[in-house]
Amino acid sequence: MSTIKAAESNQGRAVVVTTKDRGVFFGYIKDESKAPDQITLTKMRNCVYWPMAVRGFLGLTVSGPLSGSKIGPAAPVATLYGLTGQYDCEPAAVSAWEKGTWG
Repeated sequence: MSTIKAAESNQGRAVVVTTKDRGVFFGYIKDESKAPDQITLTKMRNCVYWPMAVRGFLGLTVSGPLSGSKIGPAAPVATLYGLTGQYDCEPAAVSAWEKGTWG
């Protein structure tokens, strides 16, 4: 699918990852060889809050965080454990995540 290829052209494959502890994270896959136990992402951000307009965590993969979302700063490299899902992002979502809006 061309939209997914566009989302992975610069940094690698852009994904939203969910964890057993109900964490929701965005980043670019660096290493997924140990999934589903762990995944390492670059430029990883967490989503602390998203408004109803996002339409659930899967909306974060389509539109990304909208106005009113609370997105943390990017960690250069981070490893997540206890994964429950990994979801590819659309290019529009990647652009919104990169803004890292808190507010």
